[in-house]
Amino acid sequence: MPLSVLAPAHPYFAQALLEWYPRHRRDLPWRHTRNPYAIWLSEVILQQTRVKQGLPYYLDFITTYPTVQDLAAAPEDEVLRHWQGLGYYSRARNMHHTAQQVVREYEGVFPDTYLDLLKLRGVGQYTAAAIASFAFGEKVAVLDGNVYRVLSRVFGITSDIAAPATRKEFQALADTLIPAAAPDEFNQAIMEFGAIQCTPIKPDCLFCPLQSQCYAFQHGMVQELPVKSKAKAGRTRYFHYIVLRHGDTLYLKKRTAKDIWQGLYDFALTETEAAELPAVELAATVADLGGSIATDRAEEPVLALRHVLSHQKVEARFHPVWLKQPLPAASLAASGLAPFTAEEAHDLPKPVLIANYIDKTWK
Repeated sequence: MPLSVLAPAHPYFAQALLEWYPRHRRDLPWRHTRNPYAIWLSEVILQQTRVKQGLPYYLDFITTYPTVQDLAAAPEDEVLRHWQGLGYYSRARNMHHTAQQVVREYEGVFPDTYLDLLKLRGVGQYTAAAIASFAFGEKVAVLDGNVYRVLSRVFGITSDIAAPATRKEFQALADTLIPAAAPDEFNQAIMEFGAIQCTPIKPDCLFCPLQSQCYAFQHGMVQELPVKSKAKAGRTRYFHYIVLRHGDTLYLKKRTAKDIWQGLYDFALTETEAAELPAVELAATVADLGGSIATDRAEEPVLALRHVLSHQKVEARFHPVWLKQPLPAASLAASGLAPFTAEEAHDLPKPVLIANYIDKTWK
């Protein structure tokens, strides 16, 4: 539907949201500040994360790293450990690098315009718009999943929101709606409206202030909008973790390859095309790592855990292996493994999959 047809509805839209927002908004800490660092931190954490899940992480980060200088100076392993459980760990690494960039290139002061914010590493159009409007009052419309949903339903837009070209269409509409006098309030309002009123499933249409102007409601299309093509089915990967132990020592390594969980710690890993790892292959893998299996200890059960990511599913099996003697230094250097106590392993930044295994095994 061409935007010119929708133009008469525009005046009602912002007014309705700005009246609705003060009565219904959630009391969230980043809404009580114009500090661009705090706002940026909240936006990074809340990308692909629900508020209920992300709030404890925000409070932890803002307490542990109250300034961008504090975050920039922190070791990456420490930052990743605080991030553990949120997933999408590239966000944490980018966040850390961006903090260092702000300190190094901007003397610890965040850029104060949308275009300059886009120059920061990991800061895309949505995050830049959020910071620019919330911290500096710039008239630039935000566009996230909640906004797409509200706009597509109210204005009857049937374009596929998963298509990159669609962003321009929605951005053009959002830019016509945002009032110059209250860009920050409007952006907060439309996102909050999508989060708690115009929800993906069972939106509260009965008490919606935009009901009479909503194309989807008037045409029985609430469940059909927004249109979003399905992503390709993710692949399944089979991970066999070799949990090497000797005495009180546990061997882990830091993942360095450009793959999932880069920069986090896990065990020696063999990835296969099948769910099973034959005993002979397990023994050969241990030998390749420089270890010798202690045959005098009772065999421990293999624990299977599943971890679902956005584009892939990991079927993991953990194979406990007790060694006759510690791994030699040459083997550690070649494999990247390092010895840790259970307490030390607990403090390392790890994928949730590994953390869950350690919690189940060493309580």
